[in-house]
Amino acid sequence: MGGAHSREDLDISDSESDGEENYQDVVEEEEENGERSSERRTKTPSSIDEVDAKLRALKLKYPSQSHPTIPNAVKLYLHIGGNTPKAKWVVSEKLTSYSFLKICGNGGSDEEDDEEEGESCWVLKVGSNVRAKVGLEMQLKTFGDQLRVDFVSQGVWAMKFISDDDYRNFVGKFQDCLFENTHGFESTDANKLKVYGKDFIGWAKPEVADDSMWEDAEDVFLKSPDPVTPARASQDLREEFEEAADGGGIQSLALGALENSFLVNNSGIQVVKNFSHGIQGKGVFVNFDNGNCRGGSGLEYSTPKKALLMRAETNMLLMSPMTEGKPHARGLHHLDIETGKIVTEWKFEKDGTDISMRDITNDNKGAQMDPSGSTFLGLDDNRLCRWDMRDRNGMVQNLTDVSTPVLNWTQGHQFSRGTNFQCFATAGDGSIVVGSFDGKIRLYSNNTMRQAKTAFPGLGSPITHVDVTFDGKWILGTTDTYLILINTLFVDKDGKTKTGFAGRMGNRISAPRLLKLTPLDSHLAGVNNKFRGAQFSWVTENGKQERHLVATVGKFSVIWNFQQVKNGSHECYHNQVGLKSCYCYKIVLKDDSIVDSRFMHDKFAVSESPDAPLVVATHLKVSSFSISSKR
Repeated sequence: MGGAHSREDLDISDSESDGEENYQDVVEEEEENGERSSERRTKTPSSIDEVDAKLRALKLKYPSQSHPTIPNAVKLYLHIGGNTPKAKWVVSEKLTSYSFLKICGNGGSDEEDDEEEGESCWVLKVGSNVRAKVGLEMQLKTFGDQLRVDFVSQGVWAMKFISDDDYRNFVGKFQDCLFENTHGFESTDANKLKVYGKDFIGWAKPEVADDSMWEDAEDVFLKSPDPVTPARASQDLREEFEEAADGGGIQSLALGALENSFLVNNSGIQVVKNFSHGIQGKGVFVNFDNGNCRGGSGLEYSTPKKALLMRAETNMLLMSPMTEGKPHARGLHHLDIETGKIVTEWKFEKDGTDISMRDITNDNKGAQMDPSGSTFLGLDDNRLCRWDMRDRNGMVQNLTDVSTPVLNWTQGHQFSRGTNFQCFATAGDGSIVVGSFDGKIRLYSNNTMRQAKTAFPGLGSPITHVDVTFDGKWILGTTDTYLILINTLFVDKDGKTKTGFAGRMGNRISAPRLLKLTPLDSHLAGVNNKFRGAQFSWVTENGKQERHLVATVGKFSVIWNFQQVKNGSHECYHNQVGLKSCYCYKIVLKDDSIVDSRFMHDKFAVSESPDAPLVVATHLKVSSFSISSKR
């Protein structure tokens, strides 16, 4: 099942909200007042343009004068019916006005009382039906050619403007209010310079950004000798396997590049076999109890939230949080997959003091396939380091002599100022990308962790997950409401093309591109559902290019074509204002909330489907999908 650019009729299942049902009464009253109401109920216009045409014919919509007399005049529409066959746009207010109001902390407007204390924010008010805080949660989408914007506010709304000037004035004011609500500063050139820095002013003004590197990347991709995945509607997702979870709900997914992959459950690990069309069960299950977990260490043990494969995928490090709802852990459980036993429980320690980690990852994209690997990376709020399971002399520790062996901190830095690190990932050469709570994304080379080579500014939303391509040229950051794709290439003073991991990028930096859900899909996903865990497809070989991006939101697994996102002339980017946003994607819908969505290793791609299978795990099941170029 797929979602396409600006589609409003996705074949997905959701129930209508109470707010939408209330507005149905407004539309039915309008139909009863007009002629041929029974005919209109039989054949309902589904698009805003069709609604316009019918109202013109009935003379219900437009006043006799050519220009409305009210300021900021708009026509307000509501989308009802969700994903059902009866889904349609209906007129909520034939002619109304909008305004941006600055609201004080007590809920009143500045106009009512300028003396009230409390943090203020901008809200958008449209007629009598819409009052929403200006923010990314509105998922505002612009249609310049239609003089229209769509957004979410307890329903999906559309506003149509009378003239191009009216449309542009609204979009400009909305962006100014969004900047102030997000960053706490008035939207001025000086404040944008303060937020983004002089080297990244193109992020605030995308129209002046240097996009030459995006264009060069497109040329390189198109000239690649490898077959390019065509961005066409004939591509389809086909479910190949579905496997029920053993031993309780799935908590995390550890995909292997060799023979097996692993589902981490409440009570153990389910081993599944890798095939060219997905993963399927082997009937092997490793329990965490029955003597497998050694006691007496003092390490907290709960269901692991992180599983890291090592040593040719024969070993696994399991990370259990100290406190429910928080990722931090004081140590790791080390599982020997071949014997099915927890062989030791490692403790995080630096200079004789116990410390915690919030995340761990492999040294590089392909490190889990190295049979001799003994090191891995760790991340905490203000720490970035490399751990070694050998002692300081490089010797394998005798695990039988100590109850809780201590990992060796071999490299890293403990930052004195609050960096608020949240997530990290590694490229093929071991370069490290780190995402932070303030939205910044930092790039570290593979030989130093003390100072970032490049630090991209935040757009105002915390980075909850980050990934990087094997060649280090592209960064994908996850926030609650959008994904951010960053090109790291730049030309140094000697004319050499490098990535931001290798040197300071200077001021010739491309503006990022955003990947978003349409307002309708965002509404159907649910108000509490957020983007999670966006990743590139998985390659571990020089010269190969990742083909897709995938992210999870609620019951949706959302897939973008990577080449299409990079193509600056793609239809998604037409008539847009601000940072380019791509809305062209496919959706896999599951019955339950999705735990993780990831592509298998590129080696499992087959000739009739040049993309590796997509694995989608819910708490109860894991499914495999192939991306086929034939229906």
